[in-house]
Amino acid sequence: MERNAYFDNAKLVLIFLVVFGHMIQPFIDGAGINTLYMWIYTFHMPAFIFLAGFFAKGSGNQKYIINLVKKLLVPYLIFQLLYTGYYFLLGKSGWQGIFYPQWSLWFLFSLFSWHILLVWFKKFPATISVSLAVLIGLVVGYFGEIGHTYSLSRTFVFFPFFLFGYWCTTEQVMWLKRKRVKIASLIVLFVVAVAIYFAPDFNSGWLLASKSYGALDMPAYGGLARLLVYVTSAMMAMSVLAWIPQKHSWFTQLGKRTLYVYLLHGFFIQFFRQIDLFQVSHFIDVVGIAIVSAGIVLLLSNKPVLGIWQPFIEGRMTILKNAFNRTVEQIQHRIQ
Repeated sequence: MERNAYFDNAKLVLIFLVVFGHMIQPFIDGAGINTLYMWIYTFHMPAFIFLAGFFAKGSGNQKYIINLVKKLLVPYLIFQLLYTGYYFLLGKSGWQGIFYPQWSLWFLFSLFSWHILLVWFKKFPATISVSLAVLIGLVVGYFGEIGHTYSLSRTFVFFPFFLFGYWCTTEQVMWLKRKRVKIASLIVLFVVAVAIYFAPDFNSGWLLASKSYGALDMPAYGGLARLLVYVTSAMMAMSVLAWIPQKHSWFTQLGKRTLYVYLLHGFFIQFFRQIDLFQVSHFIDVVGIAIVSAGIVLLLSNKPVLGIWQPFIEGRMTILKNAFNRTVEQIQHRIQ
């Protein structure tokens, strides 16, 4: 499949929002920052997961599953140990086992699970499979045993977005670029922001999807609340994707490297939080944090960083080998 610049641009925008959201999380006591934080969280992971599903194949054969293990579970185990050691160096505790994902590593575990679930769910018609996934996502919230361990809660709750992405075609996604849709999307983005601002007591746990309804103080009507969250997140994700540029630019290439940013940015975030490096008392401070977030994305997307971490993330050393071969060729050329 020829790469479409739109999707790489979308992934880059979303990974920036992931980093930025994590950067401002310690400062959400203020109404303005809380609104911005919650507004971002209504769509950034659903949209990211939708794109992951869009590029999923789900063949289900042995080779496919082995590749999934290499691409997702092996890096998960490596970074689970790395983050645990890093937390220890920072003076933080909280090790609860290899299958209790540290930091944002839940995404790798859930992504593996979504690919496996896809093997069965793709056998049903699109409408039935997505409806069934939504129903499961609503039901699991009633069970307190389904939580952060094995990333079970997030796996089931976010699976409909992955499955919806799988069933969508490029033409259907590009429908979002129509003028009417883009105008309507601005209304959605504004209305949701206003709603969040005037409902500051809304628990962010509904958007993080890792807790049961009981833990969110809504044991009886949690299913209805989650359904409203589903609708809101889907509308927000579509609204944001409607404004993603389609043209190739200098930053499009960075959209191919979002996994590196996702896995590595936590080392920066946890260090910043540990030493209380940033404070927010003015709008300019938020702009400054946004610039720092963009800098982290750029730093973790450059070739030297990719070369160092490729063996841990992809299990390959092609970047380092190519750099070494180029260096040898340059030396030989100079000698000659």
